[in-house]
Formats: sequence, structure tokens, C-alpha cells
Amino acid sequence: MIYLDNSATTPIDPEVSKAMWPYLNEEYGNPSSKYYTLAENAKKVVEEARGHVASLLSCQPSEIIFTSCATESNNFVLKGVAHYYKNKGKHIITSKIEHKSILETCKFLESEGFEITYLDVDQYGQVQLETLKGAIREDTILISIMWGNNEIGTLNNIQELAKYVKQQHSHIFFHTDATQVLGKIEVDLSKVPVDFLSLSAHKMYGPKGIGACFIRKRELGLRTKITPLLHGGSQEDGYRSGTLSVHNIVGLGKAAEMARLHLKEHQSKLLKLEKHLVSALKENFPNIKFNGHPEQKIPGVVNFTIPGINNELIIRSLKEKFAISTGSACSINEPSYVLNSIGLNTLEVKSSFRVSLNKYLDYSKVSDFCIALKEAVRNLMI
Repeated sequence: MIYLDNSATTPIDPEVSKAMWPYLNEEYGNPSSKYYTLAENAKKVVEEARGHVASLLSCQPSEIIFTSCATESNNFVLKGVAHYYKNKGKHIITSKIEHKSILETCKFLESEGFEITYLDVDQYGQVQLETLKGAIREDTILISIMWGNNEIGTLNNIQELAKYVKQQHSHIFFHTDATQVLGKIEVDLSKVPVDFLSLSAHKMYGPKGIGACFIRKRELGLRTKITPLLHGGSQEDGYRSGTLSVHNIVGLGKAAEMARLHLKEHQSKLLKLEKHLVSALKENFPNIKFNGHPEQKIPGVVNFTIPGINNELIIRSLKEKFAISTGSACSINEPSYVLNSIGLNTLEVKSSFRVSLNKYLDYSKVSDFCIALKEAVRNLMI
């Protein structure tokens, strides 16, 4: 199997699983317990992991809250801000091509009386500053715009969008889902003034079931107040109750550490593999169309349309040897609303594919895929 669906999840790095192993066996203490060694050891490694995640984001360790995944982090931020600040306003802004965990949460908040503005994107899938400016109202309390799109790879200019909001409307909170970009591009929160950021470990060679939420401290080091999603104990400074998943947190920490140390190397390899893939696809399919921004994009994510070809039939014919997708794993069996939003019609959507690369691939595997895809298309046309 040649795995080409890394936007859905990445394979776990052997160094990550190695780091996790002791905390699945010998070191099983609860970090919320006190005084004895197993608990103290667990608490220590949790804080070390928090530091690694903070280093990757260029923020303070105390601004990192561990969650189960980016979906939880997204729900936590949107519901938490909405419920805590509802007396100041009930208007939220997002985009039409956000991850399902944002869009479905917004639909839920609409059922509670909040008003949601879903911004249009341009032909590449970017939110333009002027579009955002025109949507802001006096009662706007939160803006949530993804850093990079999981289907087409397009990057938003989060620095520009967030800077405008914080300079001109400082009372409005700004959240970004950065799940797809970490470890692939630089994310420096000392320069990008977002208030909240969501991430998952399993998109950067870490384990599933663990994520984090960045919550920026306010002036004088005060914490931003939002309503917790989970109530119970006082874990994570009261933001997120529940016994900490130490082995998974260690895995996230190790994945974050490796992502920071090898960012340039990883980014360079993905870009070279992507260039090879795009070149081979163009050579084999003269009528191919690539979707998303050609330059301002996540390295290693390629979305393309081969007119007249049914993507599901092709994917099924290749499934024994290659793993590719039609789009988001969270929108299975549904037409891509992302591709619709950038102007593709129904037939074009059904002829589109997403290939997302990882650091373990080489040119030969990418070439093998292109050859197999060409053969599958030829067989389908017979």
C-alpha cells in the first residue's frame, strides 16, 4: 500500500511511538494525583510536552490546553466564546469552506439564537480582507478562519486578517484552525495575533485522540475567559476537565518537537515530491485542472480534476495499492462543499481527487501512483 491520504491522517513516527511506550506500561500514573513518584513523573512529562507544543507555536507553555483533538478544540472555542460573551453580542463570522467541526458547531449555535455569517472565498479558496471587513458588525464577538484548507491546501493570510481585526476591532476574538499546516509551514504566534488556535497530533505524525488549543493570555498575563466544554475536575486550569491522557500527550509533545526541529527539511521534501507529482500528472493528463492556490498552499497537498472521470470508481479500482481520497475524511459520501465554493460544478466535483504526501514517500512511489492512475483511467474509458 502506498499511502497518499495524509491530510486525513499521517502515519505515526517511530520516534513518537517509542516515546509513548513507557507511559502505556510502566509509567501509568495520573498527573493530577499528588506526592508519589508515578504521579510526579506523569506531571513532569505532561509539562515537558506542553513546552514542546508551545515551542512549535512560539507561545508560552501556559497558553496550551490539551484536548482530545482539533474537533474538540474547535467546539471548545466557538461554544466557549459564544456562551461566555453572549451578552456582548451574538454574531460570529466564519468561512464557507471551514472544516465540518466549525460549520456544524456554527449550525448548533444558530439553533441557540446566534447569527453566523459564512464568508464567500475567491476562486482559490481564500478569504479576502475586504470580504471580512464588510461582514464585521457591532455585535460581532468571534471570527474563525482556517489557516490552511484540508481539501485544496490553500493558505489564508491569517497574519493579515488577524492583525486587521485586533488593530481595528480589538474586542473581537480571532480563532484559527491550524490543524493542517503545523509541521509544514512556520506558525509563529509571537507575530500572528490570533486569540485561539486548534491542532491535532495525528496530522503531524503523532497519535490519534490528542490535540491542543492555544488560548492567548491577555494583558498583565491574565487568562482569556471562556466557558469550558467539559465540566468536572480542575485539570488544565479549569478549561478542560478529565484525566489527562499522558501517553498521548507525550506523543503530541514528541511530534511537535520533531516538527519544529525538522520543519525546513520536511517542507523541502514535500515541495519536491509535490513538484514531481504535478509534473507527472500534467504529462499523463493534458486536460487536468488543479484546484486551490498554485503558490500560497500547504506543501504536499494536491487537489485536481480530470474531466469526465468518476473519482469514486477510480479510487475503488486503486484501493488495494494506493490510498487517495476525494476530499475530507469528515465529509465521506458527500459532494465537496469546498470545491463547490470555489466554483466547480457537480460533474467537476465528481471528477476531482486529493493526494496528500508524507515524509516517507519517494519519487518512485509517486511515479508508480501516476502510472497506476493513468491505467485506471484508461480501463474506465474502455
